[in-house]
Amino acid sequence: MEVLHPRCGGLDVDKDSVGACVRCVSFPEAHHVRTFATTTTGLVALADGLETHGCTTVAMEATGVYWQPVWHLLEGHFTLVLANAQHIRKVPAARTDVNDATWIAELLAPGLIRSSFVPPAPIQELRDLTRTRKQLVRELSQHCLRLEKVREDANLQVASVLSNLLGHSGRAMLAALIAGEQDPERLADLARGSAGQKRPQLIQALRGRGTPHHRALLQLHLDLIAALEAALAQVDTALGKALAPIAAAADLLKTMPGVSDVVAQVILAEIGAERSRFPTAGHLVSWAGLCPKNDESAGKRRSTRLRKGGTWLKTTRVTAAWAAVRHKEGYLHNQFLRLKARRGAKKAIIAVAAAMLPAAYHLVRDGVEYHDLGPQHFDRRDKHKVIARLMRRLTDLRGEVELKQVA
Repeated sequence: MEVLHPRCGGLDVDKDSVGACVRCVSFPEAHHVRTFATTTTGLVALADGLETHGCTTVAMEATGVYWQPVWHLLEGHFTLVLANAQHIRKVPAARTDVNDATWIAELLAPGLIRSSFVPPAPIQELRDLTRTRKQLVRELSQHCLRLEKVREDANLQVASVLSNLLGHSGRAMLAALIAGEQDPERLADLARGSAGQKRPQLIQALRGRGTPHHRALLQLHLDLIAALEAALAQVDTALGKALAPIAAAADLLKTMPGVSDVVAQVILAEIGAERSRFPTAGHLVSWAGLCPKNDESAGKRRSTRLRKGGTWLKTTRVTAAWAAVRHKEGYLHNQFLRLKARRGAKKAIIAVAAAMLPAAYHLVRDGVEYHDLGPQHFDRRDKHKVIARLMRRLTDLRGEVELKQVA
């Protein structure tokens, strides 16, 4: 097998140590192996050791987040390859850091490792912000649910009257409850806007059995919710600054049905604004894990399950797809209905999400706005098939049809 990298290195990265192996083609039996610490001093010594042996290309496994500091320190000094651990899984044997590093170096020398996508530093920062925001939103939702639980335990049925317990009226009532107010009429007087028109219902809903224990828990969850909202505001401000250089691409993505500001930011954070890493839209769909995997033997397809992909992008695309199919006068809604009748709603929505990703790819690459094909696209494309199917259906129902061509 042709050797593409005469002097290359393989790294097995753990939390506290890095097993390194340098493979020299001129001396196949000579594998220079050493273990380094993951401290900054240890990583600098690792870089010096790789340069001493004339190493030009280095491969490492994508192990959690432990590979990132190693990557940042070595970037710019060597050609780096980030390997998917599933792609380089070796034959079961005695596993050590040294053996794994040697195996990675053996695969890298003939070019058998396909590098994973590592975006540039600005996109990595944008990705950190969007993922942090999603985690904060999840935590905020959890505390809102815990707040609801405390309210139910105190038998305060405010949620049955107010659509948003954390709106202006709801927060004012909760603050009064925490302060010790028990009179339902005085609490109902704190309603503002349209909520003030529901005063009789509020009086009945606010007749509860709040105790000091409930008031303490309400105060605790409200403080945490306020802290999370403040953190979200900071993240949104930072996102606006990080997104400024590629704001035009985000505006193009928002012309597609179902794509909001948040969805556009997540798409750009996960795949970047440059498309050089993905030669075609099909490569992008495959990388995102929105297409069936290849599992065929003896001419039979054994499985059509989705490949494993990044959950951050996949879940966002599916959420956007559910929003897009609500536009009843569009191509995506018609595609969803056609597939839902045959394959079910879950598979149909995945197909819609997979169809939206190539559209996003071309919008950013070509710099154009989204153009909907319309709900009649499939009928126009399959005109003859539709006519033949309907004629067979009428024949089955014992009907006679005379087909005339209309100008």
